[in-house]
Amino acid sequence: MLSKEQIISDSKQYSLFTWVAQKNVNPIPIERAEGVYLYEVGGKRIIDFSSGLMSVNIGHGDQRITDAVVEQMQKVSYVTPTCTTEIRAKLSKKLAEICPGDLNKAFFTLCGASSVDNAIKLARLYSGKHKIFGRYRGFHGASYASMSAGGDPRKLFSDSQQVPNIFHLDDTYDFYGLSDQDEETRLKWSLDSVERIIRYEGGHTIAAFIFEGESGSSGCLHYPNGYLKGIKALCEKYEILFVADEVMSGFGRTGKWFGFEHSDIIPDMICMAKGLTSSYLPLGCLMVSDKLAAKFDDSPLWLGLTYNSHPVALAASLAVINIYESDHLIENTNKMGAYLEKRINEMREKHPSMGDFRNKGLLGCLDVVKSHDPYQLMAPFNANASEMTVMSKVGSKLRELGLYTFVRWGYIFIAPPMCINEKEIDEGLAIISEALLIADAYVS
Repeated sequence: MLSKEQIISDSKQYSLFTWVAQKNVNPIPIERAEGVYLYEVGGKRIIDFSSGLMSVNIGHGDQRITDAVVEQMQKVSYVTPTCTTEIRAKLSKKLAEICPGDLNKAFFTLCGASSVDNAIKLARLYSGKHKIFGRYRGFHGASYASMSAGGDPRKLFSDSQQVPNIFHLDDTYDFYGLSDQDEETRLKWSLDSVERIIRYEGGHTIAAFIFEGESGSSGCLHYPNGYLKGIKALCEKYEILFVADEVMSGFGRTGKWFGFEHSDIIPDMICMAKGLTSSYLPLGCLMVSDKLAAKFDDSPLWLGLTYNSHPVALAASLAVINIYESDHLIENTNKMGAYLEKRINEMREKHPSMGDFRNKGLLGCLDVVKSHDPYQLMAPFNANASEMTVMSKVGSKLRELGLYTFVRWGYIFIAPPMCINEKEIDEGLAIISEALLIADAYVS
């Protein structure tokens, strides 16, 4: 067995790490994982407060998934997508049962980004139109098309290679001086601005809008009440497809099967991944309405992947979905989400650096602020290294104390596995509380 030092050394020498200068890589060597905990080589226990990449929804190390995967591999590990299997039939039917409306057709992909890519292709094939609209404060993946559809600043480093005919909406509700208006006025003005953009661009040219069911890595920025329902109504008015990106917010993460269900809408397509298999194996899915699918009854569906409907990944997914139901994890998510919010509010008297906490189920993000009036994050959107000095110290302290989560700009993300209990929430928040003492010293 390799030593901890050899694992780190060989990993850095022979592999590339994402989103970081390679000389700055300092990976955590994980030996095993169970429930809400990761265990370093050497035995140190780390509480996982972000479910990996907001994806290990059922928790780590559940051997029921191992058993399902092994059983499937003993039958058949791969067939071409032109063949089918029992597991493909079972999972497709199960997804149709949990999806609302006529979202009954599953197109299986490899990951969230490939689900988004294929949603863009399908929208254009179906509509004959070419423009796609996303949000500046949305994130949809790291392939060229999915990265172009979002507004995450990481895409700017390959800006010249972005996919054409993709446009963006700002979060007008938050950023155009609407905070002084009443709720009804704010919502109306926000939707009016979207309709103006549709008219400027021409509804007859726009194939689809893509929205996260609930905002994730941009800071869990909640939509105003009624906003997505208003966007969906505009899509119907101008014959624009509505694509819900549920890669992060799907499969119980927000306390419902899908984040868009909080907005009382039914999209035309759903992009899935992450919680689809709880990240035990790579798998994505594009769920398509019967209406859209019917267009391809008599004409070719020009989409394809070698690993479409991979039997082993599908087996993992069906086992995970069964666990959501048998272990009542969506119910637990709502219960633990309420407890988390209560405990966060109890911490506020101790920490002047605590700002807003935006949470839905167990998809949460805590603002760390240097000023409350005016409201200023400790590090701004797309902060550079010098602006991240304080937050980098906070992040290092979290790691030192044995907590794994994402610290991005002025945010601490809190999205633990859906199997978490009150004692484990208290354990994680105690570590966050200690790390926030660093930020408290910088509040003006």
